[in-house]
Amino acid sequence: MQYLFGVAAILAGVGLILKTEWIIQNFGQSAWAEEHFGYSGGTRLMYKTIGIIIIFFGFLLVTNLLQGFLMATLGKIFIH
Repeated sequence: MQYLFGVAAILAGVGLILKTEWIIQNFGQSAWAEEHFGYSGGTRLMYKTIGIIIIFFGFLLVTNLLQGFLMATLGKIFIH
């Protein structure tokens, strides 16, 4: 089941990267992204960055490395 979710996440990330302009035309620009990432391109950068992060976590799901990655990065916060 994790393979299916991983592949779906990868495809969603790729779609987000490839269809950034369509998303901006239909949903508008993000004022927060334009302020923090730069003018006339901050929203595009934000969508593409989110897409890359989704692809990264999708590959972690497919390769069964998600739990190890989360324990290595965030596990120290929750374990006493």
